[in-house]
Amino acid sequence: MARATAHPDHRLISSEDVQGTVVYGADNKNIGEVDHLLIDKLSGRVAYAVMSFGGFLGLAHSHYPIPWSALRYDPTLDGYRTGITEAQLRDAPDFSDDAWSDRSWESQTHQHYGASTYWD
Repeated sequence: MARATAHPDHRLISSEDVQGTVVYGADNKNIGEVDHLLIDKLSGRVAYAVMSFGGFLGLAHSHYPIPWSALRYDPTLDGYRTGITEAQLRDAPDFSDDAWSDRSWESQTHQHYGASTYWD
């Protein structure tokens, strides 16, 4: 059972329950899982799910920040669904530790994934 289903009758969920939840691509294949969430300190909104892809696609990095708005919980899968493609992951804006303080990087990332920004 996915951790995100620990409390199936509740609309709110603990970040502990989201961590480790499987993410499925458009073809219903398991593409990874949520490693952790990044939350905007001022607004309290979830900004990103940092995805763990393991050896998925042979990508150089194992963790990628994905805009939270690019994920939708699907109770039939007991996990999150995304339309993000392999090509989008491969061509994502370069990420570094400095990216978190760079609104330009955030804007480019959200635009790249076709996701709405968390600050609007």
